[in-house]
Amino acid sequence: MQAHFDHERIPERVVHARGAAAHGVFESYGVAGNLTRARFLTEAKTTRVFTRFSTVVGSRGSADAVRDTRGFATKFYTDEGTFDLVGNNIPVFFIQDGIKFPDVVHAAKPHPDREIPQAQSAHDTFWDFVSLHTEAQAHAMWQMSDRGIPRSFRMMEGFGVNTFRMINANDETVLVKFHWKPRLGAHSLTWEEAQMVNGVDPDFHRRDLADAIESGAYPQWELGVQVFPDTEDEMFQGIDLLDPTKIVPEELAEVQPLGLLTLNANPSNYFAETEQVAFHPGHLGPGIDVTNDPLLQARMFSYIDTQLTRLGGPNFAQIPINRPHTETNDMLRDGFHQHGVQEGVAPYKPNSLDGGCPFFAGADRPGSEDVKQALIDIPQHIAESQMVRRHSQSFDDHFSQATMFYRSLSPVEQEHTAQGYAFELGKCYETTIRQRQVNQLAKIDADLAARVAGELGLEVESSADTAPRDDIMTSPAVSQVGQTWPLDGRIIGIAIGNNAEADADRINQLRTVINEHKMVPLIIAPNAAPLSDGTPVQRTYLTGRSVEYDAVIFVSGSAETPPQDPESHGIDAKLGDPTGRGNVDPRLVLLAAETFRQAKAVAFDDASPVPTAAGIDAQAPGVFVGQPAVVADQVFEALRSHRVWERFS
Repeated sequence: MQAHFDHERIPERVVHARGAAAHGVFESYGVAGNLTRARFLTEAKTTRVFTRFSTVVGSRGSADAVRDTRGFATKFYTDEGTFDLVGNNIPVFFIQDGIKFPDVVHAAKPHPDREIPQAQSAHDTFWDFVSLHTEAQAHAMWQMSDRGIPRSFRMMEGFGVNTFRMINANDETVLVKFHWKPRLGAHSLTWEEAQMVNGVDPDFHRRDLADAIESGAYPQWELGVQVFPDTEDEMFQGIDLLDPTKIVPEELAEVQPLGLLTLNANPSNYFAETEQVAFHPGHLGPGIDVTNDPLLQARMFSYIDTQLTRLGGPNFAQIPINRPHTETNDMLRDGFHQHGVQEGVAPYKPNSLDGGCPFFAGADRPGSEDVKQALIDIPQHIAESQMVRRHSQSFDDHFSQATMFYRSLSPVEQEHTAQGYAFELGKCYETTIRQRQVNQLAKIDADLAARVAGELGLEVESSADTAPRDDIMTSPAVSQVGQTWPLDGRIIGIAIGNNAEADADRINQLRTVINEHKMVPLIIAPNAAPLSDGTPVQRTYLTGRSVEYDAVIFVSGSAETPPQDPESHGIDAKLGDPTGRGNVDPRLVLLAAETFRQAKAVAFDDASPVPTAAGIDAQAPGVFVGQPAVVADQVFEALRSHRVWERFS
């Protein structure tokens, strides 16, 4: 027993160590027959899946709401074998060639002398690398935007990053880029919220995913592909499809929906499933193949190589969470943790002793009539050339896509992005690194460079030959502002001020309205005692903070009564002014002020003194005054936009 306990830890992933996952199903629309022969996409059928979300840089015990890229990996247990779609929430990557993997990861990880900072890119080595290795500028731009701090895994887009090849039943090929579109829309935290979340609840994203599934608000994403002709130069509209630092704007190639992913069950055991799951972009299956994207080719090696030590040898595919949900017959033998008991004496090909088994797949293979369809490479014509380690000229443009992304954002998103750069570079000790990155920003957008330089007390060092291009299109699809979305699983705070005297009937009426809209009501009270009718209190002023709620409704009456003994709360930093402000508990003032400042919808009773005490204009956008059950619909309508964006202007 002691010996087993001594060996219960295994190495964590080098990157993507911090993760959360769920089981689910993928329901194909059955419309992809012209693109691929993969049956889980061409037939209207349901396939079991396991999806893992993750941060990239932080260790397994780091916080969730850090500014970082997020992993979005899904394992499809198809009847033709396992297909792994291993992507991120950002569609571009820092490097064009996988040979730079060690460099970008070493630069982003904590400094090797002190092992700090943890789970952050706000430090010298990262920005030293990015400012010198300019192909990283586009990815850095996405990460400094609101995309780097998602509100929830449920509200996060996913991208396959690399370009893949699809093959249909007629051996016709196309090139595709995979997209996951969340049913709830793509939404983010503000940077101030993210910093508070990491203190209040470091497990914020993991808890949000598990709670939503447990409550029946199952997260959903639509899987789609951008489709491109499989031309010899593998270009589309002047964009090199093999360059992972570039996207094809959705305005040039729309995303064609293929099916719906629904996550409907939490893992039974974190280690057995979430920790031991092993994804690999080479797990493909028939009808889906790789391209010569140099980053993807490196991933094909690295993803399988990293499991050999982490999961104790080459047989990690036999771990239950990694096993295909179809029969397999191969010539792999022995190795650490071998679970199979293979029969026969001839694990080689060709053989006569075992009757030629196992047979290869393919219509022209002997015995193949008994073999299910398998991955068959379709020959691709390549123009006469030499194999050298050299990028094509199309890889040399490192700035136009960063410009396109920034100029496609709304003004408030642009401001947040500038603040992201200013914060991160402000954490760098070396002024030369700050200055170098500001100079790189001048090649992307002059206004952005000026904003960041102003925050850092620097001057922009630019020249005419480094000015950003003016002929770059914008892509409204990359902005997260301007649409409305479903509210399933959103968290609505109901703030009261006195557990014993609160009007339980009114509160329960409000809870019913919230539940009917498939959202989650949380009662916030001075202490955890139930209401007079036994209704439980989920949050207190001590255990809750504004960042946990998507909107807050303040129910008045006796709700504003300040603490009877304000001095006893003086050590509570959240209390603020221990003497109170008039007849309002200062902790309610703090809750209201924070909710308003983060541009969230907020509602108050007619006679509530809370908005006045918090300095909130009752006529401001997204502020609603009236009977809670009546104004609730107005709160919900405002919440469909995620925030009351007008308040940022």
